[in-house]
Amino acid sequence: MIVVDTNVLTYLWIPGPLTDRCAALLQRDPAWMAPPLWRSELRNVLANHLRAGLTTLEGAMRAMEGAEAQMASTTVDVESEAVLRLAADSGCSAHDCEFVALAHGVGIPLVTADRKLRKSFPGVARTLDEMLGEDA
Repeated sequence: MIVVDTNVLTYLWIPGPLTDRCAALLQRDPAWMAPPLWRSELRNVLANHLRAGLTTLEGAMRAMEGAEAQMASTTVDVESEAVLRLAADSGCSAHDCEFVALAHGVGIPLVTADRKLRKSFPGVARTLDEMLGEDA
């Protein structure tokens, strides 16, 4: 089981250069968790893709529906106190600290492409490459 931030979900559900690697991570560890915030963040990414002409409304809806189905039973609330403490101590955004708080709370890694999160939370935040290992 791992916590994934929205960029990992984005890479999985919006075809691009990291989609295959995210699919490999999903195959290796299919139990992905995230705080409810992931929905709003992914909707925003999809809206940006729509405005830029990178996807159609139908494509955006398929991506959102797929992600919602995948995360239906593993979207988990986090405690505000934990989020705020992490944000205060790290200087990271409360949004980002929601993912860290979840990973800390359940004692599992957070997979992220966010450099600041990885630098601020080296004990919990991991890259996609780290999670897949050198053979991926």
